[in-house]
Amino acid sequence: MTRQATFTPPPGARAYSLRTVRGEFAVVDSSPKAGAEDRGVVLMLPGFTGSKEDFRLLHEPLAERGYRVVAVDGRGQHESDGPLDDESAYAQRELARDVLAQAQALGAPVHLVGHSLGGQIARAAVLLDHSPFLSLTLMSSGPAQISVSQQQRVKLLRDALAVLSMEEVWGAIQAMGPPEEVGGPARGPGDPEQLRRRWLGHSPAQLLATGRQLCTEPDRVAELAAVPLPFHVLSGAHDDTWPVAILDDMAVRLNAHRTVVAGAEHSPGADQPLPTAQALADFWDGTHTAGPRTA
Repeated sequence: MTRQATFTPPPGARAYSLRTVRGEFAVVDSSPKAGAEDRGVVLMLPGFTGSKEDFRLLHEPLAERGYRVVAVDGRGQHESDGPLDDESAYAQRELARDVLAQAQALGAPVHLVGHSLGGQIARAAVLLDHSPFLSLTLMSSGPAQISVSQQQRVKLLRDALAVLSMEEVWGAIQAMGPPEEVGGPARGPGDPEQLRRRWLGHSPAQLLATGRQLCTEPDRVAELAAVPLPFHVLSGAHDDTWPVAILDDMAVRLNAHRTVVAGAEHSPGADQPLPTAQALADFWDGTHTAGPRTA
């Protein structure tokens, strides 16, 4: 697999617009592999500056385990439309309602996975209404606001967006250094031009609003722990956004299944896709036999 191909849907998957009662959302949708027992549907939400393509390497191994995987661009992310200058459209509650609509359009109940920012949006959706979901996996997504160092990075980005165009901000990001050092939107699953196009597809208002959310999110773990769903906290072995010890503690507070993926950092689905997919499928398989969780 070449980097150039990474924005192309994986074998057995298709890209289309999912129609919901709250509008259309760009998705990549892969079916269970022929001959595999159908084990259910998974809805995956990407993180800040990310997109549905971040989950590309998980589709095939999960399809082999019998799961239909639907990765979505949220409102104002990459290929999903959203207002360019109305931050109120990206209030967390609005994004959570989008997730509920997406699950219903897929024929809920579904297993819900949220990476980083997507995890906090997923949590908000579950707290609004847990009935469309079979389980919740928080992937590299912590209990409250991001670390101080990451808050500083988000503030720099938000300050730049306030005075520069998206194209100008991209140029500034590129001038900061190589992607492996700069990280953020400059580092991802595609080649430089694909990543540039993804960045330009994001709504500035979406980035401003969700960046603020990441820096101010309250701890809602106790509230979530009262929801009768199986929980899974999955992360890499190192994470600058939420330290692993904080994720360990959150898993204990949630009475959640815990997975630490060796050799992975903040994006285990991209860093170590096969062990990440195995951990996800093993957890979901277990929920099929364990019965409902009691709060």
